[in-house]
Amino acid sequence: MSVLWTPDVLPPPDGETVLRFARGGHSPQVDALLTEAIAQGTAALEPRLCFLELSLAFEGEGVRLGDLAVPGRDLAAHLAGCRRAVLFAATVGAGADRLIARAERISPARALLLDAFFSERTEALCDAFTARYNDPHRRFSPGYGDLPLSFQREVFRLLDCPRRIGLTLGETLLMMPTKSVTAIVGVKEETT
Repeated sequence: MSVLWTPDVLPPPDGETVLRFARGGHSPQVDALLTEAIAQGTAALEPRLCFLELSLAFEGEGVRLGDLAVPGRDLAAHLAGCRRAVLFAATVGAGADRLIARAERISPARALLLDAFFSERTEALCDAFTARYNDPHRRFSPGYGDLPLSFQREVFRLLDCPRRIGLTLGETLLMMPTKSVTAIVGVKEETT
């Protein structure tokens, strides 16, 4: 069964990263909207994450994560030198989607900044989680390289995402809430 993890505290929002995600720059109007988006978005955050630490073995042109055989040279190359792997799913919650949808009807610019804010917060949540490991290898998600997006089904099955963190997977393999991530992280060293 997957383990739930909630950060004690996330680092403060990084406005520069939000603007980078929004592909925008500074101006008095943008800065005012950014300040509003950060305040509104922060109130709507519901960060949740579940994970499993798995044994890692290399087999042929793929890997074995616990009892699960995962074909693919790209994931195997990504995890080279790692001793184990961590499979996780993270979301900042359904409030993000609701707030973005409301803003789209009023102000496309506000909606864009809210979308970018929630993307930045999703990344911050994932980074806060992987920082728990001494030497975390960067994330590798379904759909990267030759790891098919359909691997999402296995991730959801193993982690029980709907029950554990309220994250669902549609027929087209899109996640709801949309500001969510599933990934595999390789770990080279033991945690302290």
